[in-house]
Order: sequence, then C-alpha cells, then structure tokens
Amino acid sequence: MFISNAYAEAAAPVQGGGIIEFLPLVALVAVFYFLVLRPQSKRAKEQKAMVEALQRGDEVITTGGVVGRVNKVYEQYVGVELAENIEITVQKTAVQSVLPKGTIKAIK
Repeated sequence: MFISNAYAEAAAPVQGGGIIEFLPLVALVAVFYFLVLRPQSKRAKEQKAMVEALQRGDEVITTGGVVGRVNKVYEQYVGVELAENIEITVQKTAVQSVLPKGTIKAIK
C-alpha cells in the first residue's frame, strides 16, 4: 500500500578510457621496481662480482662476523686464516665484504 514497487534500471554504459583506469596500477609497479627490485639486483651483482674476485691475501669478514685472511681459493669455497696455523673453510657466498689491506693488524 505505502510501498511502491521497485523496478530495476538498466545499467549505465561504461564510459571513459581504459588506460586511465590502469594508470595508478602502472605507477605503483614503476615505484616498486625503482625502490625495491632495481637496488636489490644491483646489490646482488656487486656481491657476485666481489665473490668472484676473491684472491689469496684478501682480508675478509664473513656473514658470521669472522675476520681473517684468504689463504686458499677453491671453486665454491675459500680457506680463511684466522690466526697463525688456524684456518677454516667457508663458502664463497658467506664472505660478506673484503676489508682494506692492513685492517687485521689495526684491530689486533
């Protein structure tokens, strides 16, 4: 009696450009690439180059915090001398960074 019948209306046709709707998504992907993916891949390349350039006599620090001098270089491992007649073998990927020459003498 007091309630009138509700009839469905036809859907309005979609208007506007399709590219405008995807512009925020494209911007978000670009920001993600430049802030996350690109710096990460750059660091990975630098780490890989540093590991490949390891040679006998380099002073290194491992990811575990061990400081030593490289004595032997194998295909996937390096022999690191911690002190006289004390040597450990670690994976090349466990080498965090190469220290400047003379660092070990400076910290002892």
